[in-house]
Amino acid sequence: MKSAIVGCGGISRVHAQVLSDADYTELVACADIRPERARERADKFGGRPYTDYLEMLDREKPDVLHICTPHSLHVPMALEALRRGVNVFMEKPAAISDEQFDQLLAAARESSAKVGVCFQNRFNPTTKAMRRLLAEGDSGQALGARAFVTWKREAPYYTESGWRGSLETEGGSALINQSIHTMDLLVHLLGTPVSVEATASNRHLVGVIETEDTLEACITFEGGARALFYATTAYAEDAPVLVEIVCEGRTIRFEGDELTVRGKDGSRRVETLQNVAAIGKSYWGSGHSACIGSFYASLRGEEEYPIGVEAVEKTMRLVFATYRSAREGRAIAL
Repeated sequence: MKSAIVGCGGISRVHAQVLSDADYTELVACADIRPERARERADKFGGRPYTDYLEMLDREKPDVLHICTPHSLHVPMALEALRRGVNVFMEKPAAISDEQFDQLLAAARESSAKVGVCFQNRFNPTTKAMRRLLAEGDSGQALGARAFVTWKREAPYYTESGWRGSLETEGGSALINQSIHTMDLLVHLLGTPVSVEATASNRHLVGVIETEDTLEACITFEGGARALFYATTAYAEDAPVLVEIVCEGRTIRFEGDELTVRGKDGSRRVETLQNVAAIGKSYWGSGHSACIGSFYASLRGEEEYPIGVEAVEKTMRLVFATYRSAREGRAIAL
């Protein structure tokens, strides 16, 4: 197979590294509107540089396009690839609005090509272990959960990017950019969200960005479990993500790569689950290689990729409902 990347910013290096190390595809091209960034990626990882991704698609005819561009471009670029019968593997978020997601969903259903979304943290060892423990009879019903993403982003992260911090191009910040993976894990672990009530604010970047740097939400899931969600980029460091789920029989928690299980009898078991080194920043998780590999295995017909457009709809609708709740100051039913 042949692969191409559009968008040669920071996250593209992870994709390029995985593809250049893989024996199942060849990276044939990289595109970016900044020619020096496209050349840098191509020189290091292989392929030809382009400044126009449509020219790249038409000349190179790749089997897969990896979309690593600013958020607002994910859906328009995916639609162009799908029109050409090119499979799409896209970075989060899958869209920045309900309307965009509707477009993507319709195009994916109509196309013979496949679309995969990069929610790589579903492949983390801690996520897999927690999902397995929740399915065991000893856990019983999930009663509630809490999730914390406390990271650090200063003004240059936004002002030097050319697109972050803008509602039009980023669609939000602390939620849709930094903590969307964690909200996705809550959906992945707890099931269908039915309502959300949220607030969003700017704690330390007033006058720098028009998006939020802090967001908190109360999410209710089918079955009655209530999850408390908190995300900020105003912390002093990029702390490990924490997710904890309280069940009838035990409490299961991960913080970074450490999994803790507390029984109702007072027992406590702690394990460190990290079997693959992270590519890129450690707090991004270690699932990129497995996530991308699974998508390519699905193209070869060896397995079903579990994170297609329909599989992320609950997460994306929850993200959009959370923002709507914060804007309107009321609970939103999904």
